[in-house]
Amino acid sequence: MAVRLTPFSFTILVLVGRGGAGPHDLRRMAEIGRVYWDAAPSQWYAEPKRLAKLGLLTARKEPGRTRERTHYELTDAGREAIAEWARTPAPLPRIQNEPIVRLLAADLVDPAAVLEGLRALSAEIDAAAEGVERSRAGAGDLPARRHLLEVNHRYAERLLALQREWLAEAEAVLSGGGDRADVA
Repeated sequence: MAVRLTPFSFTILVLVGRGGAGPHDLRRMAEIGRVYWDAAPSQWYAEPKRLAKLGLLTARKEPGRTRERTHYELTDAGREAIAEWARTPAPLPRIQNEPIVRLLAADLVDPAAVLEGLRALSAEIDAAAEGVERSRAGAGDLPARRHLLEVNHRYAERLLALQREWLAEAEAVLSGGGDRADVA
């Protein structure tokens, strides 16, 4: 029986990285890095357990603030899996962009209702940008990855700037009832 590893499996393996990580660390990284990857909170706890059962991670208990915590580290098999995966062609990123679908709903419902729902996105973009800055500030703690993280930080900043631009355009269209030509 072949072991099924998903893109999320490799996300966990790469984030565990050289120094290891606990599920709480992975969840914290997920919140800061949600610009890049998003998954249900329970998956950040369940997938490392599954990968440990497959022999790709080891697990040990360490003291925590209030109780013992699990700490995962890569095994040789985990490193080999990452090496094989890294050579495979990278696909175009999958994007599930709910705000874009909401904008399309404006021909089915009152555009003011869509606008109301989209306006909260601005605060989400701001929070994500703050997460990128926190991650950038902490990059010094990972000297082997610092230059790689910086490439991702610049990507995230451009992506968030694009989302801000899209939101401004969508708000203009929904507010005025015009089309792109009216906004430009």
